[in-house]
Amino acid sequence: MPLIPEEPQIHESAQGPRPTPASGRTAPTPRPVPGPRPAAPPRPGRPGPLRPTPPAQRTPRDVAAAKPEPSAPAAPAAAAPAAPQIQLIPASPEGALDAAEEAVDLLLDSGRAPGEVLVITTGEQHPWAAHELSFGETSYWAQHDAGDDVFYADASVAGRAGARQVVVVALNGGSDEVAAATLPLALGRAGALLIVCGDPQRINSVLGAGV
Repeated sequence: MPLIPEEPQIHESAQGPRPTPASGRTAPTPRPVPGPRPAAPPRPGRPGPLRPTPPAQRTPRDVAAAKPEPSAPAAPAAAAPAAPQIQLIPASPEGALDAAEEAVDLLLDSGRAPGEVLVITTGEQHPWAAHELSFGETSYWAQHDAGDDVFYADASVAGRAGARQVVVVALNGGSDEVAAATLPLALGRAGALLIVCGDPQRINSVLGAGV
């Protein structure tokens, strides 16, 4: 029987290089996985990627400006003007006019402007008033309207005189009815001070002890 030659045995050590993949390319060497790429800088002339704009933070000033302003409080009602002070200078009917003149001098010496003083007589007219009225009532009341000097008026026309800071009343005569009408009128014309020159008992009997 003829002998069949034995097939050569291939040992591990005699093996050559391992066959390549079927595609004929060698297997690539593993590479590390790269991280996320940074965004590419925008090209000249082309806008970059649009990003959402974060909401603007409002400063305390903006918050205060956005709040509605509270309505202004109602203005308080105007306080009633204070009543003028009342000063009594005892004098007889014959000496009331001189007492009023002394009171005017003291007022001017203390710094009162002449235009702030009004003098009212209940009896005989003051010599200044009689002199000015001799030129006519128009010239007389023009002195009053100018308001730059002491003005003297008789009780019969005192209602036409305007208010002044100080009113001096000389009870140098006249009836009790005239005094009763003149003193409240003078009190209403006085802004800060009313000075009454006369008999205290007569004044109290006309206006009461409150004067």
